[in-house]
Amino acid sequence: MAWFTPTVYDRLHRIVGYAVIGLLVFRLAWGFWGSRYSRFRLIGVRLRAAPSYLWNLRRGITGRYIGLNPAGTLMLVALLLSIAVSAITGALSVTVTLFGVWWIEDTHAFASDAVMILVLLHVAGVVLMSLLQHENLIRAMITGRKRIRGH
Repeated sequence: MAWFTPTVYDRLHRIVGYAVIGLLVFRLAWGFWGSRYSRFRLIGVRLRAAPSYLWNLRRGITGRYIGLNPAGTLMLVALLLSIAVSAITGALSVTVTLFGVWWIEDTHAFASDAVMILVLLHVAGVVLMSLLQHENLIRAMITGRKRIRGH
C-alpha cells in the first residue's frame, strides 16, 4: 500500500512505512526464534544450491522441499534486503538532517520499485511451483503444512 500512496497520502504512506518496519523486525526475529521452517538456519545451504536449482527448473525438475526451496530462499533474501533498504531510507528521509537528500530519496524510490517487482516475481513463482508440483503452496504458506505426496 505504501508504494501507491507517496506524496498524495503522505500520512498514510508514513504509517504504512512504520508498520512495514515493525513487520520486518518481527520477521527477522522469527527467523532466529520462530518455528522450525521459518528459521534462517538453512539460508547458506539453499542459496548455494539456487543456481543449479534454477537451472534444473528449466527442465521441470523441482525436487521436494519442506520449507523454502532454493529459489524461495533466494527470493526471501532479496525481499528482506529490498524491504529493509526501502524502509530504512524512507524513515531517514523524514528526519530533519536527511530530509530532501537526493541519494536517500533515490535509493528509497529504487528499493521500493524493486520490492514491487520482487513481489510480482514471487507470486508468479508460487503459482508456477504450485502447478509444477501439483500442490497448493499458498495454503502451505498460510498453514505452515504441506501434504505428504499421495495423500
